[in-house]
Amino acid sequence: MSVHASCVELMGKGLLICGKSGTGKSDLCLRLIDLGARLVADDQTQIENVGGKLIASCPEPLRGLLEIRGIGIVHMPFIPQTEIHLKLDLRTEEKIDRMPMPETEVISGLEIPVFRLNAFEASAALKVKTYVQILNGQKKVIR
Repeated sequence: MSVHASCVELMGKGLLICGKSGTGKSDLCLRLIDLGARLVADDQTQIENVGGKLIASCPEPLRGLLEIRGIGIVHMPFIPQTEIHLKLDLRTEEKIDRMPMPETEVISGLEIPVFRLNAFEASAALKVKTYVQILNGQKKVIR
């Protein structure tokens, strides 16, 4: 299935970046790439359940392309696919809970964690990096 979302891989974890138009999907991708993430797809992501893993890839004509607002569409290094471990749900119009309860969502029959954030906050990319470190067992939430 094709979804209106971007996707990167950070520290071995695929991140599906979802949100309405103008919520900062491509901008967050650019900042995550600066932190060491690898681009999979910008704006359009193909998702499929392959043997119990949620695999993301980019439609052929868009591979390696990232829209950078104010510059244009730029060729970027990319990887052809990644396993999605986390959905980033970008929100700009609502307040984000300070200490939310963990959330999950079922995509193509598989349950994955969801992290809601405002991509335009200065700390957004670092919050995502911290969440991935939690997924990797490098940090722990103590509430």
